[in-house]
Amino acid sequence: MSDAPWPARLSPKALAVLDDLPEHACAMLRDVLDIAGRDPWSFPPFDPRDPEGEDVRSASVGQLTAVYWNNRTAGRLYVIDIVWLG
Repeated sequence: MSDAPWPARLSPKALAVLDDLPEHACAMLRDVLDIAGRDPWSFPPFDPRDPEGEDVRSASVGQLTAVYWNNRTAGRLYVIDIVWLG
């Protein structure tokens, strides 16, 4: 895993998943979070039926899903969970 800073803050649960990800999945996650950081609303809401939860989003690409919260006041993303189906 690269020592470069992540484009989002990671929860303890997400960090635990990150330790088990293969190198190519870590690179994919970094790219997905970079895209989400530039335009957090480009990915769909985690639960589209919850109108108050619009800031919780899921960024999915292939076998990888990152569930993140868009912290508007701090201007950054907070990754709640990472799912890797690999």
